[in-house]
Order: sequence, then C-alpha cells, then structure tokens
Amino acid sequence: MDRRKIVKSLGIGGLASGVAAASSFPKPAISQGLLQWRLVTTWPANFPGLGTGANLLGELIGKMSDGRLTVQVFGAGEIVPAFEAMDAVGSGTVEMGHGAPYYWQGKVNAASYIAAIPFGLTAQEQNAWFYFGGGQELADKVYAEMGAKFFPSGNTGTQMGGWFNKEMNGLADYQGLKMRIPGLGGKVVAAAGGNVVNLPGGEIPPALQSGAIDATEWVGPYNDLAFGLYQAAKYYYYPGWHEPATVLDCFINMAAWEGLPDDLKAVVEAANRAVNVTVLSEFVARNNDALNTLVNEHGVELRPFNDEILSGLGQLAGQVMNDEASVDPLSREVMDSILRFRTMAGAWAGVSEQPFMSARLLPFEFATPSGG
Repeated sequence: MDRRKIVKSLGIGGLASGVAAASSFPKPAISQGLLQWRLVTTWPANFPGLGTGANLLGELIGKMSDGRLTVQVFGAGEIVPAFEAMDAVGSGTVEMGHGAPYYWQGKVNAASYIAAIPFGLTAQEQNAWFYFGGGQELADKVYAEMGAKFFPSGNTGTQMGGWFNKEMNGLADYQGLKMRIPGLGGKVVAAAGGNVVNLPGGEIPPALQSGAIDATEWVGPYNDLAFGLYQAAKYYYYPGWHEPATVLDCFINMAAWEGLPDDLKAVVEAANRAVNVTVLSEFVARNNDALNTLVNEHGVELRPFNDEILSGLGQLAGQVMNDEASVDPLSREVMDSILRFRTMAGAWAGVSEQPFMSARLLPFEFATPSGG
C-alpha cells in the first residue's frame, strides 16, 4: 500500500506524521506554555479512515489551540505495538492513544460493551447514548480503571459480517472455524464453536493469506479493499451483526488530562466530536464504491447471512452478554444502560428510520442525477 497515495486521495495528505526510531523520541516538552503530546494508535500509520482519523484529531487539536497543544501521531509499532497502546498511555509513556474499546477488554471487562454490542445500537444511537444517555459518564468510569480519560473519536458505522474461505449455510459452519473477530462478537463466535483469534489490523492480511485463520472481519469495504482481503478469501458476508456500529476511542493519560487548563480541555473535547462525525461520514461516503470495486473488479462473492445463522447468533449473543456482565458490577451497569437505551431507540426507529427505509425502496419513479 502506498501510504502517501492513500492519504493524498483522502484530501488530507498534510496530516501524516513523521516516523522515527522509538529511541530517538524526546520526552514531551513544555516551552513557554506550549505542550507537545504524542499519540499512539492501534492502526497502521495513515490507514484510511482509522489512522487518518487519528491524524485529523492531532491536526485539529493543534489548530484549535493555536499551537498551545500540539500532537504528534504514531502508527502501530512506531513506538509500541498496537495492543500495548493503552499500557503506554496509562503509564504516562505517551499522553494519548486512539483505537477501539474492545481491545482493552482484557484489562477492564466492561470496555467491550463500550465498543459495540451484537445486534445493538446504530452509530447515531451510540452517539445519542454517549452524549445524552449517560454513556460518556459510564465510559469514563471504565477508562478511569486504566488510568485514562475517554472520548468517542470516530465510528465505523455498520460493518460487514466478514471474509470466509467457505460458504456459511448454517450455525454449524462455525464449528472449528479459525476466525479473527474481537470483542463480544468474538465471544459469540466462540460460543458457536469457533476458534477465535485476536489480531491487530496489520497482522490480518498475512494470517488470512497463510491459512493461519479461515475467516476474518475487519471493518467494511473501504478498509477491506485497502487491506486486499479479497486476495485471500472468496466469500464476503453481511450484515455485521457483531458490530452494528463500532466506536473508536481517544484515551488520554489521566494526569496529562487533569493537568490541562479548562480551555484546552474544551479544545480536546471539541476536536474529538469533530473527528467522531468526520470518520463516520467518510465510511458512509466511501463504502459503496469500494464494495462495487470488490464485486465487479475482483470477483468477490457477496452473500447475506441467512435467518438461521442470524437467529442462532442472536440467541447466543444474549447468553454471552449476560454471562460477561456477571463478571463484575461495572460490566452489568454498562450493559444494562445500553440495553435500556436500545429499547428506547428501537421503539423510535420503529416509527421513523425503519418505515422510511422500507418506503424508500418502493418501486416508484424518482429523480435521477444529471447525466444518468
């Protein structure tokens, strides 16, 4: 992948951060009231949508603070490996990180609920939960146990169900399947008999190519095309029952966060809100063109999960989530809050988005854009 070409195509080529050996990094400096922070990500440097979202966050904070707080962004492996990003932030080695909450479920079990729950909330509903349903406060409780402050900082929207090297005709096809799938979705696949492997993004393509895994989910067409996953698996299933909308997280060392003056705290919060909207919007804008490329140029076979599979996975998901919520009171508190919000949001969607989506598909004539 030509990173410069990718970043240029996104229109934010100036966001890419320089790369240097970890041993050459100076400690964050404070000079004449100016703060210099470092941000580590779980994503390959400049990776479309995800890595570039982290780049945008760093750029916005610098511009919005008029240079009083600047942020240098490093991809996975440039300072620490992807899954050590939270350790680096919590310990104060760096000030900020960017990833996905379910990567930290081994540290605090409730983190997996913050990312996404199977058959759960849409991206719009998740944001409503964070901003108006108590989700921000609960996420702060979860991340405080890791020594960090939390902000939602992007969303993938509804993901794809994954790439498989065989057809999936029934729930029994998960038996013995070696699949990369994180979070609660991974626990559901394990309950269905799968062998779940947790890999950071950069390790997925070679694992699928070599046969170390039989299947993987990543995000959706835009990211999956960039990774070239079509080269190693033939069948592309939908919908992403496991991640109907996945939150990306910005996590900030608690001491660094508490040391900021109120106006810079407001800048960081506003920048994360802007990135939260921008990343989701980019995925919505780019996924369909990427899907057409996968199907029409690379011969990918697009398949829906049948009702037997979805119903079986849904039943298992309820059991898995209840079991996981029983691990500790905080997990139960977070899950119950999300499920209450899901009930409320689902009732409204039943008279708003869902009927409208059905109406939009009716076979009436409609305006067409100029030129066809």
